[in-house]
Amino acid sequence: MRPLSLPALPVLLASFFLSACVSQPVIPEDTRYQATATAVPVDDHWQPQAVDDGVDNVWDRLLDNFSLQLDIDNPRLKLQRDWFIKHPTYINRVSQRAEPYIYYIAEQIEVRNMPGEVALLPIVESAFDPFAYSHGRASGVWQFIPSTGTYFGLKQDWWYDGRRDIRAATNAALDYLSNLANRFDGDWHLALAAYNSGGGTVSRAIRRNKEAGKPTDFWSLDLPKETKAYVPKLLALAQLLKYPEKYNIPFTPIDNTPFFAVVETGGQIDLAQIADMSDTDLEQIYRLNPGFNRWATHPDGPHQILVPVDKRHQLQQALVDLPPAKRLQWHRYTVKSGDNLQSIGRTYRTTIEVIKQANNLTGSTIRVGQTLLIPGALKNQEAYSQSLSQRLDRTRNQRQPGNTRKIAYTVRAGDSFWKIGRQYNVTSRDIAHWNGMAPGDPLRVGQQLTVWVPQDSKAPSRSAREEIRKVTYRVRSGDSLASIASRFRVTIADIRKWNPNDTRNKYLYPGQKLLLHVNVVH
Repeated sequence: MRPLSLPALPVLLASFFLSACVSQPVIPEDTRYQATATAVPVDDHWQPQAVDDGVDNVWDRLLDNFSLQLDIDNPRLKLQRDWFIKHPTYINRVSQRAEPYIYYIAEQIEVRNMPGEVALLPIVESAFDPFAYSHGRASGVWQFIPSTGTYFGLKQDWWYDGRRDIRAATNAALDYLSNLANRFDGDWHLALAAYNSGGGTVSRAIRRNKEAGKPTDFWSLDLPKETKAYVPKLLALAQLLKYPEKYNIPFTPIDNTPFFAVVETGGQIDLAQIADMSDTDLEQIYRLNPGFNRWATHPDGPHQILVPVDKRHQLQQALVDLPPAKRLQWHRYTVKSGDNLQSIGRTYRTTIEVIKQANNLTGSTIRVGQTLLIPGALKNQEAYSQSLSQRLDRTRNQRQPGNTRKIAYTVRAGDSFWKIGRQYNVTSRDIAHWNGMAPGDPLRVGQQLTVWVPQDSKAPSRSAREEIRKVTYRVRSGDSLASIASRFRVTIADIRKWNPNDTRNKYLYPGQKLLLHVNVVH
């Protein structure tokens, strides 16, 4: 895609994610169009309402609201449709992945009187993966980039990313699409193209065609390559859904009933506690609430959680009976010589700001012997398999190139992907890819990055020399193999190799001793 200019809000461009086109909505260059948006804010007290419309399958419910022109004979559309036909398991996979979310999306589309085909857009954007993240920094099923997410009120911080919140992001995306449809006089093909490449890109293409005396419909415009495929991909999916007998690619049926309900938590709470009290698998809690980055909800809200609809009342009652002290686990930490808030935060996988807030600290100065209260997880980190840190740990290990060794790099003041890459003779894009990041993501001092270098490569600087010593480490509450490996700049495989009898079990326990071979020169 071509970059768009917008004062104070730079817009990054789209990329393809898996086999689906991952794009990110871009902010309207001309804010006067906001006045025509049919915005419907998220209802903080929303609860699912089953609709007795005689339709059993939610895909059929969408079909009843189809309104785009689908009887189109165009080679670009046929190309996309043929790909889906050749990959029938893909349709099955993404339609199953849509099950927790599609009823809510269908409901919100009806509220706005939007075309039912719009509900298929998350397939094009993210393959309905709530954790999808593109190298263009787009996140969530609707693939918002950070600046656009902020523009549409999607909160993003260490605890929470509203771009992945199913309700918040769906409403933001539909508001933006409605805005674009108004901008282009109800032409949804143009609105969808603008969602992918930006309203300015589409408007300029229309202007060029007008000046050349050419038609200004979507199919006649000179648009970026990704956008030329983007709209046909959505229309192809709509054709497959509308004509299953013709193409023999059925979508997996999904009951036309609410999948989740909203429960008020009354404050911050551990997600594992939610899972236990609602008899729901913790991974499913994360998939219903992918906006939460960590092991708990946000201390400042949203103080709501989504659970399977049949678990709503059970969880509500359990929350009433839950003592406040059991919402989170609090660690008492006594400051030792050499400690600072950054090192303590890294040990407990939290941030300086969280520690300061929990202890009413106005600055970062701490003293030896001081006791700090640090919020921590009720279970070992491995249990929170879909938390941001665990997903990143898996990504780093899965993306190791062959015949390489790991360098655990701690970001310093003034660092950049380019500077680190130059030090280790790798590219900025490689480092971002290995760490599940985008090349444009900001780095923060103290952040841990994984760099894979050839096995036989020489140390680039004094900081990479090795002096290995044996260390006996006593496991603390909240530790995991991943956190210990990151802290001591070793791999999980190494820890298992050094402690074959002590790491056979899935979880560690406080007080357990591990032998580590640590490089003491950094």
